[in-house]
Amino acid sequence: MSDPNTHGSSTAPEAEDRSADTTRSADANQSSQTEQTQKAGFFTRHPLLTFILRRILLTFVTLLGVIVVVFFLIQLVPGDPVRIALGTRYTDEAYQALQQASGLDKPLIVQFFTYIGSALIGDLGVSFRNGEPVMMLLLERLPATISLALCAIFVALLIAIPLGTIAGLREGGAVDSIVRVISQFGVSIPDFWMGMMLISIFALGFGWPSSGYTPLTEDPIGWAQHMVLPAITAGVVSAAILTRFIRTAVIDVSHATFVRTATSKGLKYWTVLAKHIGRNALIPVLTISGIQLATLLGGVIVVEVVFAYPGLGRLIYDAVAARDYPLLQGAILLIAFIFLTINLLVDVLYAIIDPRIRIS
Repeated sequence: MSDPNTHGSSTAPEAEDRSADTTRSADANQSSQTEQTQKAGFFTRHPLLTFILRRILLTFVTLLGVIVVVFFLIQLVPGDPVRIALGTRYTDEAYQALQQASGLDKPLIVQFFTYIGSALIGDLGVSFRNGEPVMMLLLERLPATISLALCAIFVALLIAIPLGTIAGLREGGAVDSIVRVISQFGVSIPDFWMGMMLISIFALGFGWPSSGYTPLTEDPIGWAQHMVLPAITAGVVSAAILTRFIRTAVIDVSHATFVRTATSKGLKYWTVLAKHIGRNALIPVLTISGIQLATLLGGVIVVEVVFAYPGLGRLIYDAVAARDYPLLQGAILLIAFIFLTINLLVDVLYAIIDPRIRIS
């Protein structure tokens, strides 16, 4: 018969050995993981920075592609731009002088690389119409367009947030149906018709300013008075689009598991709405709001023409009418740059708010 004391004494060292082996194995695994982390590349250890750098590179490549496309599209426009620019002032001497000054006497391939190099450093050439640098003309008009776009997106959000939220919370009900009809009507309204209706009602009926622009720094009251009608006109369509997205976002979040869990725990309705539905529905709305803002910066040509508003849209309209190709090229590139920059900022902000974007 075996001795129990001998059996117990032989088992204890074996258990200690197994425990020591387990400890050494865990230490080895931890050391291996630490070494792998240290050996991992810089970009692997900094996913947010990697995401930002990739987006910047993609933005630069896209902008370069826009420059190339704009250059060759302008080349396809029929007619001699120099002869068109001179108009009734045409003489052989003036033609040769303007052609040499604008570099149009050189081979197309030379013009192409010269244009790309100049555009990348901000030199967009000289306007045919008045002989002034294109960049200077654009920067003079840019503040007015930025003011209009910001006011328009403010009007859009002021309308869209309550309507979209209420419609999403009342999915399938009468309120939801009414809001959907209103948003559909808002998308269908032409800018010029909306502008003319506002001018007829408020400008002719109540004497509100319907044209021109006053800088905010010079006269805040005058700035607000001149901004009301154009901002409402430009903001209505954006409000309709944002209402749809907000409604969809609220519906998606309302059906999420974490919202049902919060509700089942007995949290108050307004707490669930503010902390769970509102915060999570805001993420996709942020993206579409940024896109709408970028679109407004380059898509208010009709509004600026209707209200005789001195912004980039009006400048583009005048450049097309005068066949001022350098000015037209510069305006398109500036708008593309602004659009891409805003999209870049929105993507970065989105990645900061929702880390899953960095992983995907």
